[in-house]
Amino acid sequence: MNDQLQDIYQSMQWLMPELLLTSAILITLFVGLFVTKNKHILLKSISLFVYAAALVLVALQEIDNPVSLFGNMLRADDFSNYFKILFLTGGFLTVWISQEQKEKNSTEYFILIQAVVTGSCLLVMSMNFIMVVLSIELISLSSYMLSGFGFDKKSAEGSLKYFLFGTVATACMIYGMSLLYSLSGTLDYSSETFLKNLLENTTPLLLVGGILTLAGFLFKISAVPFHLWAPDVYEATPTPIVAFFAVVPKLAGLAIITRFTLAINLFGQSGFNWQLIIAVIAAMSILVGNLSALAQQNPKRLLAFSSVAQSGFMLLGIVSFSTEGIHFTMFYAAVFLLMNFLVFIALNQIESAWGAHLIPAFAGTGKIFLIPALTMLVGLIALTGLPPTAGFTAKLLIFSSLWAGYEQSGSLILLFVFIVGLLNTVISLFFYLKIPYYQFIKEKKRDATGLRISFAENLLTILLAIALFYLFLHPDGLMRWINRISFVL
Repeated sequence: MNDQLQDIYQSMQWLMPELLLTSAILITLFVGLFVTKNKHILLKSISLFVYAAALVLVALQEIDNPVSLFGNMLRADDFSNYFKILFLTGGFLTVWISQEQKEKNSTEYFILIQAVVTGSCLLVMSMNFIMVVLSIELISLSSYMLSGFGFDKKSAEGSLKYFLFGTVATACMIYGMSLLYSLSGTLDYSSETFLKNLLENTTPLLLVGGILTLAGFLFKISAVPFHLWAPDVYEATPTPIVAFFAVVPKLAGLAIITRFTLAINLFGQSGFNWQLIIAVIAAMSILVGNLSALAQQNPKRLLAFSSVAQSGFMLLGIVSFSTEGIHFTMFYAAVFLLMNFLVFIALNQIESAWGAHLIPAFAGTGKIFLIPALTMLVGLIALTGLPPTAGFTAKLLIFSSLWAGYEQSGSLILLFVFIVGLLNTVISLFFYLKIPYYQFIKEKKRDATGLRISFAENLLTILLAIALFYLFLHPDGLMRWINRISFVL
C-alpha cells in the first residue's frame, strides 16, 4: 500500500499543469455562481492567467528520460510536453480573442475550453487505451457543447451533427480497442507484451482492430472519411471557437495517431502495410479537402475543408515512420497553430466590424481594415506553403522526409503521396487567395465611418505574422529544440 501511495504521489508531481487546469475549472465554476458584475472580464482574466502559469510549469519540467505515471497509464516525456505547450498556447489565444458572452453563458464557455485543453494534455500522455478513451471523451463532449454557442438553429444543427458523427467514431474506436485487447491481452499499447502478442497473432482481426481504432483518432483531426462534420460545424460556430477546434483537438489527435501508428506497425515488423493505409488516408484528405474548398463561398467552410487538407499534410510526416518525419511533423504542428490563429483572428475582426459572412462581401475591406487584411494574407500564404513564410518551410521539411524515405526504401507509395502533395499545393493557391482577391482587387462602395478594429487584436496578428516570417528565416532554433526530443513509444 505504501508503495502504491508513493507512486501516486510521485506521479502527481508530473501532473501539476493538468492539476492547475482542473483547479481552474472549479474556480471558474464558483466565480460564475457568485459573481454578477463584470463576470466575463474576470473569468477571462482567470483563464489567461491559468494558461500562462501552466505554460511556465510545463516549460520548467526537465525530463531526461520518459517517466511512467500511475502504472504507465500516462507517460511524461519531451514529446508530450511539446504538444502541451501548443495546446496551452491555443487555449490562451482563444480566450484572448473571445468576445463578450451572454452573462448566463460566460461561465460554461470558459469551463468547456479549459476542459478541452485538459483532455488534450492528458491524451498526449496516455499510454493505456482506457486513458485514451477518457481523454478523448473529455475533449469530445466539451467540444460538442462549445459548437452550439452560436445559440441559433444553424449552430444547434451543426452541434448535433458533430455529436452524431463523434458518437459513431467513438463506438468504432472502442470496438477496435477491444479487438486489439483480445489479441494482445493488454491495454498498454506501448508495452512489450502488446508488441510480442500481436507479432504472434497476425490475423485479419489485427487489421480490423487497428483501422477501427484509428477511426476515432481520425475523427478528431477531421481526416477523410471522418471529415463530414467539419464544414457545418465551422460555419455555425463562433469564429474564436472555430480557431480553437482547428488547432487544439486536431493536434491532440495528431499526437495520439503518431504514438498509435508506431505501436500498431510493430516497429516495422507488422504483417500489414500500415504505411500504405496512412498514406492513402493522407492523400485522400489532401485531395478531398482542396477540391472541396475550391467551390466554397463561405470563408469558414473554405477553411474547414482547408483544415481537412492540412490534416493530410501533417499525416504525410508520419507516413515515412521515421524519427525525422515525426520531428518535421512537430515543426509543422507549431507553424499550423500560428498560421491558423492568424487567419481566424483576422477573419473574426473583419466579420465582427464589417458583417461579412460570404467571400464576395469582403470586397474592398483591404483598404478599410488594412492590418487585418494584410495579416490574413500572410496567414493564407503560409497555409498555401509559399515563401517567405514558415508554411513553406514546414511543407518543404515534410516533402524532404518523404523523398528521403523513398530514396532509402524505394517505396512507390512515398513517391505517390509526394507527387499528390506537390500538385495540391498548386491547387490550394486558387482558393486560399480568393479572399485576398476580393479584399484588395474588388471594390465595394460602403460607408465605413465608425468602424473600428481592436488595437490588441491588431497587435496580436502582427506578432503572429512576424513569427511566421521569423520561422521562415530561422527555423533552426525551433528545429534544434525538436531534434533534442528523443521520441520513445
